[in-house]
Formats: sequence, C-alpha cells, structure tokens
Amino acid sequence: MWTAEKLTALADTKPRELVPIVLDLQARLALNSSNSSKPPSSDGYTKPAPKSERPKTGLPSGGQKGHAGHTLKPVEKPDHVIEHPLDVCSCGCGGSLREQPVLRHETRQVFELPARPLEVTEHRAEVKRCPRSGEDVCAPFPPGVEAPVQYGVRFFAWLVYCNVYQLLPLYRLRQMCRDLFGQAISQATILTACKNVAAKLHPFRSAIKRLLMLAAVVNTDETGLRVAGKLHWLHVLCTPLLTWFDIHPKKNFDILAAFRGRLIHDCLISYFGLTCKHGLSAGAHLLRELTFIFEQFHQPWAGQLHDLLLEMSRFVEQQKAAGVQRLAAEQLATWRQRYDALIAEGRAANPPLPPPQEKRRGRPKQSKAQNLLDRLELHADSVLAFLYDFSVPFTNNLAEQDLRMSKVQQKISGCFRTFEGARTFACIRSYVSTLAKNDKDILEGIADALRGHPFIPEAPA
Repeated sequence: MWTAEKLTALADTKPRELVPIVLDLQARLALNSSNSSKPPSSDGYTKPAPKSERPKTGLPSGGQKGHAGHTLKPVEKPDHVIEHPLDVCSCGCGGSLREQPVLRHETRQVFELPARPLEVTEHRAEVKRCPRSGEDVCAPFPPGVEAPVQYGVRFFAWLVYCNVYQLLPLYRLRQMCRDLFGQAISQATILTACKNVAAKLHPFRSAIKRLLMLAAVVNTDETGLRVAGKLHWLHVLCTPLLTWFDIHPKKNFDILAAFRGRLIHDCLISYFGLTCKHGLSAGAHLLRELTFIFEQFHQPWAGQLHDLLLEMSRFVEQQKAAGVQRLAAEQLATWRQRYDALIAEGRAANPPLPPPQEKRRGRPKQSKAQNLLDRLELHADSVLAFLYDFSVPFTNNLAEQDLRMSKVQQKISGCFRTFEGARTFACIRSYVSTLAKNDKDILEGIADALRGHPFIPEAPA
C-alpha cells in the first residue's frame, strides 16, 4: 500500500532506484482476471477479451451427434383425464356420430403447475371412553404429527432446498411461498428448517471426514466470507464424489493433520507444513501468472512454459485415452528436461536484484517473475504431479467450482449475520453438493435427512 509517507520518500530516491518501483506499479495496473487470481468482477469496464486455455475442437455448440438428449415424455398414469366426445363428423358431411362406437382415443398430455400445489392432510385420531376407568383415551398420531396445524417434512425440505441449494434469500423465498401456496411463512420458519437439517447431518459429516482422510487425491481451496461483519474463511475439501465445507475465523487446517494422500491446492504456503504429498494447480493459477509475465514483461520463457504445460496436459489425456497407466521413465525425463531448461532461461532473464543500500528486515524484495520462478523450481515435483501420477488433475477446478456458489450467495444475500448461521450453511452445502455428485435426488435427500436417515456415502470400490 502506497501511503503518503512512502510517496514523500520517493522525492529523495535516486532515478536508478525508481525503475523497479515504476515497473511494480505498472505491473499492478496490468493485473486482471485473465493473468492473475483477481475475480472477473474486479475488471470493471476494462474487462479483457475472454481467452480460454481449452483447445478449439471445431465442433458446433450444443449437443453432438449421438448424444441421447432429453425431451418431455408422456406418463402412463396421468393425474387427470379429460374426455373430448365426438358428436358431429368433421370430414365435411356434418353427420351425427353420437350413436357410433368409439374406435380408439388419440391422446395429448399437458404438464402444468397446479394453482395451489400444497396438499393438506388431516389426521383424525379416534377418541373413546375406557369402560373400566371411565376416561377418554385418544389413538396415537403418527410420528412427526405433533401440532394442531403444521407443515410437513417435504415442505420443510423444499424451503431448505430453495434457500441453501438454489440460494434464494429469505424475503424472496417468503414471496414465492405466498405466490405459489398462498402461505405467508416467516423467516424464522425457514431458518428453523435449515437448523433442523444441519442437526441431523452429524452421521454424514463423520462419514465424509473419514472417507476424505482415506482418499488418494483430495482437492482443497479456501475463500473469505463476511460473518457478523468480520472476515472468516470457508474451506473446502473435495473429490469427484465428496464435498466437505467448514468455516473458521482463521485459516484452519486441523482436519488435514491425518491426511496422507496427495493434496491438490494453489500453493498456499501453509499447506506445505502438512505431512502429505502435494499437487499444485498448474492449469489455472500458474498459467495465468505465466501469461502475465509473458504479456507484460515480454519474456519468451514464460510463454513457452505456458505452452509446455498445456502440451503436457494434452499428452497425458491422450495416454489415458489409449489405456496407458503411467509414462515411461524416458518420457518423463524428456519432459522434465524441457521444463528445467525453461526455468533456467527464466533465471537468466531475471537475475537477482542488487541489495538495497540500507539494511532492511525480512526477505529481500523480488519481482513477480522471480517469485514465480522460485515456486516453479522449489515445487517442481508438485507442479508436474499430473505428469507422474495420472490420478492427479491438471487443475484445481473441482475445489474452485465447489466454492463458486458460496461467492454467488454473498453477491445475492451479503454476509452472514451469525457464525451459527454460516456453519449451518456450510454443513448443508456439503450435503447437497455430495448428493449432486452422487446423482441423488437433492430434495428427497434433504427430506430423508429430516426424517433421521441422511444419505451416507460409501468408500469407492
């Protein structure tokens, strides 16, 4: 941050020493979502033209040839049947057909939303008088039917589905209930339904933690959330079939202390203190940083390394498609030599900065290119983990996609008012995300949780 004191001190700075400062300021101005980790929303009206790292296939957009597709299909047992009699012949003669037998029916089905899709079931318990005691006794009501008037389990599940999964804010969900059902529910009813679901998910949370600790590869990421006006951190651990969220006031990695598989992350330094193997997201952050160095500082090695990483990724995908389990040692050595050679070119193009005339505390300041080269060289095995182990993904997109909806929630509803509400949101998001990954019915899955038997994922075979 350039304070007034720092700007005043520039007046006494020698011209030669101003060069790296000016370059640093120019580099900051050039940062955007395509060459750094800045979100697209920060680009403003200077948003750069989109540039995808995915190679063009030449295929038209939409469903491809051979794709099964989905279309509306008739049902065998419709809810309502309306008969349309034929009394007058429509062939042109105008004769009466009232007495003619019906040969067959042609049918057309219309799928429509009912005017008030909320059914009311009245439970009537018999009351009788005991001939021995003379007291009136009542038949027991079914479990869950406790109040004279109440909502059912599937309605509460629908409220949670809309609020936590579809991210409808409370006031809009209340409006929807009034428009669809004619019932003006309170915000407290929605929040209570969410708390009840979260309270029933303890077996699910325990199973998720156990399975994640046994997984060979786990993706992780974190993002900031405002809770009660203060910055908190939403953490995600995930696999293609599992999702675990949690919120902490600080960056917390306690759950990973027992993890011994390979952790895919974005090179946050705290992760390297864990006793597990690592894999860095070469296909996202590193590619954007290399793009920045190439476009802003015109250093060819960065563009060549960018292309090399993509070439490695495409080669690995081709080998997977051909049924190859792992690359031969000679192939790995060739790829690694090309990688190391470009790192050496980068070092030559970015020699260490001269030491400052005045001694300062801490690490000496480096350029962005030097910091990137340090990571690429120090963590080369983690950067290229996808090349050595085909189970390691090229990107950390899995974790980033799981976190994306939490950012959408913030844009819609703002911060969480209480830490308890944030934890409830994280708990239910873990559950519904896991349901979706396992191709389960999300609404019924939430209803099952309210009934006391939530979906429990099993260890992959």
